[in-house]
Amino acid sequence: MEFKGKVALVTGAGTGNGEAIAARLHAGGACVALVSRRLEQVESVSRSIDPEGARTVALEADVRDPKAMEGAVRRTLERFAKLDLAVNNAGITGPAGVPVQDLEAEIWREVIDTDLTGIFYSMKYEIPAMLANGSGAIVNMSSANGLVGLAGMASYTAAKHGVIGLTRSAALELAESNIRVCAVAPGYVATPRIRDSGKEVTDWMAGLHPMKRLATREEVADLVAYLLSDRAAFMTGSVHSIDGGYTAQ
Repeated sequence: MEFKGKVALVTGAGTGNGEAIAARLHAGGACVALVSRRLEQVESVSRSIDPEGARTVALEADVRDPKAMEGAVRRTLERFAKLDLAVNNAGITGPAGVPVQDLEAEIWREVIDTDLTGIFYSMKYEIPAMLANGSGAIVNMSSANGLVGLAGMASYTAAKHGVIGLTRSAALELAESNIRVCAVAPGYVATPRIRDSGKEVTDWMAGLHPMKRLATREEVADLVAYLLSDRAAFMTGSVHSIDGGYTAQ
């Protein structure tokens, strides 16, 4: 119960890594605001991890909309009175295998707006709430492909590189305010969406990692929980790979 008495906000909490992270923080004692642009998804997750609804709230908000994220943080404060922890996880991948010169400008904007600008909007409103507390911890979700290049996915790769730069800048700005900011860079994770892509695709993805398997959502959630906890009290501005050796190649 290392998060007992803490309040966390998790974006993209309706599925994938976000769902597992929200469940892990709740299991650790935190009150959790689950945020997604699909309300029915986070309502379902909320019911599954907290049937009585005592320590969760499901919130509909699109991270691409600054007013929506301002509202999500405000509603978290209205429900739980403070904000201690945030995991900015919402993201999309965009199309694969598209060269830069063939990438539609609309697709570029959608991925950048979700994966990078969405984290900026989230932090813009999370940080003042934590400053009012006098402490806090934030984990931003980057990717192994935020550390290395990936042909055919320029928008995703650029956004995830940008998340790392944003994380480091914010960490330096907040270092004396008792608010820590770190990034996590997963390899391919066995989320429901990836598992649904079929055995051939998942085997190919697993083969990209020297460990020859995908990460589990729970492994990613455990790393995020560690970075948010007091055990990581001297860690800020750092990027933590969980990629089975993907970026060591």
